[in-house]
Amino acid sequence: MAEVKEYYKAAEDKMSQAVSHLDDSLAHIRAGKANVRILDPIRVDYYGSMTPLSGVATITTPDARTIAIQPWEKKLIGEIEKAIMNSEIGITPENNGEIIRLCIPPLTEDRRKTLVKQARAEGEDAKVSVRNARRDAIDGLKKEIKNGLSEDVEKDAESEVQKIHDRYIKKVDELLAAKEKEIMTV
Repeated sequence: MAEVKEYYKAAEDKMSQAVSHLDDSLAHIRAGKANVRILDPIRVDYYGSMTPLSGVATITTPDARTIAIQPWEKKLIGEIEKAIMNSEIGITPENNGEIIRLCIPPLTEDRRKTLVKQARAEGEDAKVSVRNARRDAIDGLKKEIKNGLSEDVEKDAESEVQKIHDRYIKKVDELLAAKEKEIMTV
């Protein structure tokens, strides 16, 4: 019975990783509201090493459409501005000498639909990962029959893996629904 629990745990770990990866991916999709996580991929040259933007500045959202970046050292303003301009976020920074502001423009209807498609694609990738984890667990359980596991125990274990799978697919659907609502809200 201990080997069966190992398959449950391995499947659940993989499914959990897929859901957390989806959550992270969805956070980087800009939905017309200020979200500091869209700046996560940006790196700044800080004394010769590429450092995450959050490691050299304080990043806040003073209102729903603005992100404020206050560097810890004033000389970094130019580097931060350059890094934002070279990134893929598509927002031009405004610099007043102390703080860099990013004004998030409202999204057009076409852009919203494109972002929803992108979110759904990310969701489908997560579902595929969850299904693969289920398949791996079930394949492993079938191999355990050859090692002396009874077929009844294997069938019960398979149904338990299916329940875990269904729970994680539901989580993926919930994350997607929330992100779609966020994107489509004007």
